[in-house]
Amino acid sequence: MLNYKMELTDEEREILEGKRGETLRKAMESVVLYGDTFGAKRLIPISGAVHLVTSFGIPILEPVFDMMEELIEAGLKTKESFTVDPRPLDYDNVKCNLLQKIVFRVMYGKQKDYELQLKKVGLKNDEAFTCTCYMPEVGNIPRKGDVLSWAESSAVVYANSVLGAKTNRNSGVIELLSGIIGKTPEFGLLTDEGRKATWRIELKTTRLPNPQILGSAIGLKVMEDVPFIVGLDKFLGNGINDNTTNYLKDMGAASASNGAVGLYHIENITPEAVEQGENLLVENYKIYIIDDYEIKRVVESYPVMWKNKDSKPKVCFIGCPHLSLSQIYQWTEKIHDSLKKYGNSKVSIRTILSASPDVISKFKEDRASYEKLINTGATITGICPLMYMNNPICSKQPVITNSNKLRTYTTARFYVDEEVLEIITKN
Repeated sequence: MLNYKMELTDEEREILEGKRGETLRKAMESVVLYGDTFGAKRLIPISGAVHLVTSFGIPILEPVFDMMEELIEAGLKTKESFTVDPRPLDYDNVKCNLLQKIVFRVMYGKQKDYELQLKKVGLKNDEAFTCTCYMPEVGNIPRKGDVLSWAESSAVVYANSVLGAKTNRNSGVIELLSGIIGKTPEFGLLTDEGRKATWRIELKTTRLPNPQILGSAIGLKVMEDVPFIVGLDKFLGNGINDNTTNYLKDMGAASASNGAVGLYHIENITPEAVEQGENLLVENYKIYIIDDYEIKRVVESYPVMWKNKDSKPKVCFIGCPHLSLSQIYQWTEKIHDSLKKYGNSKVSIRTILSASPDVISKFKEDRASYEKLINTGATITGICPLMYMNNPICSKQPVITNSNKLRTYTTARFYVDEEVLEIITKN
């Protein structure tokens, strides 16, 4: 047995010696070596279901498929049924031309086979594909203090910050293996010291900033550090409610993609900040002031990746990360009312809302509201917009979005909600 750095229990050593099978030994060894790399002192039990980031059947991930098959043959599954990031394809609601479909078939040619593998190692159900697994309709909702092993960046920052659970931004596949052994290495955001804030963010804007831009500003400045944000409660109020969670979901996703934020604290709002206040700040913390000028500067710094910057937009994606149920209702009303304002009946470009399959199913139960949305010409899907944009044929289109995450990882052009509405509803 290798000379591992971390403290191991007798049971963990027994597994590493292969006494419970070669496949479980490999799983344990992978997690232990991962922990050793980051200086973890021990493994600790996971108290919630894992969430996987690898949801796509890209043929070049052959080693992952081989590993999954080995896990299946050994009869190994996660301790609790898990959720996974969104699917890449939905031709019914996200129309594609023949050339785009051909490329997608090559890109995601192993999708069906991979989904079968996911089911056999513990996937919750056929609808458990979303980056917002913590939605009540989905059900993978950590409790405060739960120890997790998640890898999806926007889900990680939400679980840590808004729910008060504890998870690192784990590498893909490591979270699955942690779910199988039921343990994860204790380091980083799983420790009290690692959850301390090294930045104090002072919000001094004259109005509530767009969450996507505020998150972007924070992520670009602090990178992977933990920020403590003051002044946001002036606009959002104290504590957590539905509007607050929507705002924090989108803000956190932007901070995690424009930087690498895995946890933020907000004075008088997020659980740990309510309990500990500025005691969460380390000594000699750094200060970053965000005022109206800084918000404007950040927005103006975004590059336009279109070949022709003056092109007329052809596609609009709303919902990255996936929309909540209340956000779908809000966008339905906003699109409907804006069309009415401009004297139009249908959106002028392909407009696609993205949400988890479970959230969409719940929305569809309200037949009147669902038809109201569809009658505007917009569609709703459970796919990941980013995976759609990974298709080089699709990425050549002039795509607009209100998501800073999608803007960061693709050629999509960012606009705030009000600008998006005008573009899609005004001919």
